[in-house]
Amino acid sequence: MLVFSKAKLVFFSVPKTGSTAIELALAPYAAIAITDPPELKHAPVYRYNRFFRPMVEKFIGEDVDTIAVIREPISWLGSWYRYRQRDFLKGKPTSTEGMSFDDFIEGYLLEDKPAFANVGSQSKFVEPRPNGTSIKRLFQYEQLDLCISYLEEKLGQTIDLPTRNVSPKAKISLSDNLEARLREKYAEDFTLWADLN
Repeated sequence: MLVFSKAKLVFFSVPKTGSTAIELALAPYAAIAITDPPELKHAPVYRYNRFFRPMVEKFIGEDVDTIAVIREPISWLGSWYRYRQRDFLKGKPTSTEGMSFDDFIEGYLLEDKPAFANVGSQSKFVEPRPNGTSIKRLFQYEQLDLCISYLEEKLGQTIDLPTRNVSPKAKISLSDNLEARLREKYAEDFTLWADLN
């Protein structure tokens, strides 16, 4: 999460959407750059509302622009699947080593998700709070240039994104049946992303 006091802007770091690269590029210009631990770096709206919003509103103001990037849901889950194949996770419950993407999605569709598939949901991450706290501007990861242009204009800075935290390459294919089940169960995620077109 990045907070820009002069620009009155908060950038939410949705996992697997290029947020690490954006943070590396923009942290020097932020009043607050929360890059660790992951639970704070990737604070969703409900956590921001509870812990950060009161401070931001007191010292920066209530008219703060809140923005985030979201990714096409199957691509987003594919990035999680590939990321969890990294060597440092071998032998851990969160590893997807030796697992097909179908197996990963089967786990993700369970109510009681196994550790390797417990990655949350983008729609839950950005879900507005009853008091009105919400993300005011959402950008598609697939059109990241629009987000970068917006940030450049808002911050008055040219932004060159480094390549960071890229998941290993792996074949991503999903059976038609599983894709249909995924689209039904997580319809909010697909609608949220598609509505940005």
